[in-house]
Amino acid sequence: WWQIVEKYKVSVMFSAPTAARVLKKHDPAYMHKYDLSSLRHLFLAGEPLDQPTHEWIMSELGRPVIDNYWQTETGWPILSAMPGVEKTEVRFGTPSFPVYGYNLKIFREDGTVCDPDEKGIVGILPPLPPGCLSTVWGDDARFVSTYFTLFREPQVYSSFDWGIKDKDGYHYILGRTDDVINVAGHRLGTREIEEAIQGHPAIAEVAVVGVADQLKGQMPMAFAVVKSADSVATPELAAALEKAVMKQVDDSLGAIARPSRVHFLTVLPKTRSGKLLRRSIQALAEGRDPGDLTTIEDPAALEQLQRALGTKA
Repeated sequence: WWQIVEKYKVSVMFSAPTAARVLKKHDPAYMHKYDLSSLRHLFLAGEPLDQPTHEWIMSELGRPVIDNYWQTETGWPILSAMPGVEKTEVRFGTPSFPVYGYNLKIFREDGTVCDPDEKGIVGILPPLPPGCLSTVWGDDARFVSTYFTLFREPQVYSSFDWGIKDKDGYHYILGRTDDVINVAGHRLGTREIEEAIQGHPAIAEVAVVGVADQLKGQMPMAFAVVKSADSVATPELAAALEKAVMKQVDDSLGAIARPSRVHFLTVLPKTRSGKLLRRSIQALAEGRDPGDLTTIEDPAALEQLQRALGTKA
């Protein structure tokens, strides 16, 4: 990144939050050895950008870091701050506001609109703006049944993402609706737990999945990458850090969100485009087939995860 900025005087860059989290594992001095004076903004997309990572990279760069949220189906951002159009405060962990052209609301499961700070499903009232997917080739009915039948009154494009809008209009994406876990009747977004864990100074990156539990229905399980291998160099150190991470979650979200386990890895299973293979991680944690892994970036990451779970010698 930084070599490109210095050499070509790039003023705006696009990358993934995953890359920012990887940078947290390294000495921040690496980011300051290049001339970044031409860099005006850093725009991030892909995985949701958690508050601790957002705050860290913006502090280190001394530049606005703009998160934006969109989907393959939309072709361009749904939520983003819009520097150059209007100046708004950059708040950590949020992609800010609906982009012009999107009538976005947070909906309850009955189709009514959520109150501020109430979790719900991110939806868009049609018409969708130009550039969005308009049908599935040769199968209009499938397009409608996939994206426009979650709610009947009103008819809404469903993003299948779980989110919140605060009282100031800033939006927070909490993850896919199928990533929301039900722990003893309490609904928790995995991103909420991930963000709490990211707040621990020893953690560089984390993935949380819901794992079936006979007593509570589901329990969160965390897989974390540490900034320094020294912090988990012995079983005793690993156990102490796991206890500290659980306390971090307790203090942030309450004991109901505490992971059943925190497994420490050196790398998380991701696609070549940097997205976490959450479905595969969850499947392995539940002892199931991880499914299609043709897009995995590093097969060794999966093997390491299996060893942590005790499913591979």
